[in-house]
Amino acid sequence: MLTIHRLVKRRGSRTILSGISFQARSGRVTGFLGPNGAGKSSTLRILLGLDSATSGEALINGVPYARLRNPLATVGALLDGSGAHRARTGRAHLNWIARSAGLPRSRVDEVLAIVGLTDAASQRVGSYSLGMGRRLGLAAALLGDPEVLILDEPVNGLDPEGIRWIRTLVRERAATGRTVLLSSHLMGELAETVDDVIVINQGRIVADGTLAEVIDGHGTLENAFFALTTPNGGRVAQ
Repeated sequence: MLTIHRLVKRRGSRTILSGISFQARSGRVTGFLGPNGAGKSSTLRILLGLDSATSGEALINGVPYARLRNPLATVGALLDGSGAHRARTGRAHLNWIARSAGLPRSRVDEVLAIVGLTDAASQRVGSYSLGMGRRLGLAAALLGDPEVLILDEPVNGLDPEGIRWIRTLVRERAATGRTVLLSSHLMGELAETVDDVIVINQGRIVADGTLAEVIDGHGTLENAFFALTTPNGGRVAQ
């Protein structure tokens, strides 16, 4: 489970997060939505120990990231890019992560197969397409078989088959009791994938409920999103 409790983030005189609170529960896929600059990325970075909060808590299974005994087995994350050196092969990148975490090389072969990169494992990362880079990043996130997955725009660069594969993967993870927090701008795809929805706007949570609760009265997740995050509810001026 992921727990955000009264999380505040300030940079100078600017308030990025205004005491937000929400949970992403085990056994469910939670969509985390917000316009650019809403505070979504800051929240994810604080959760993963990549940034510090001004106050409040960001907990993974009840503890902050810095206190996790085995981070790779607890949480896997895909944020910007794969994080791999362009001169390394995909396999070398994953071997390096596995070695640092004490994982066997056989696990590298397993995750390469899961993400469909077995045939490209010996290619340099610099030659990968955007979609292949996302698959490599996801492979790294899955290495420790984590209890929690945090995925930011995981389908970026993927073809329709890849998008469908991601949907199946996260649903299967949730079905085994894992926690999945999923951020994406593709509203239609999210509506096919998530159980719960959290919407952040201008550093505040403006919606937090099941998918059905959030879209109630709006028809679609996209309509609900614009109604919650734009001054005119997403209506085009006449």
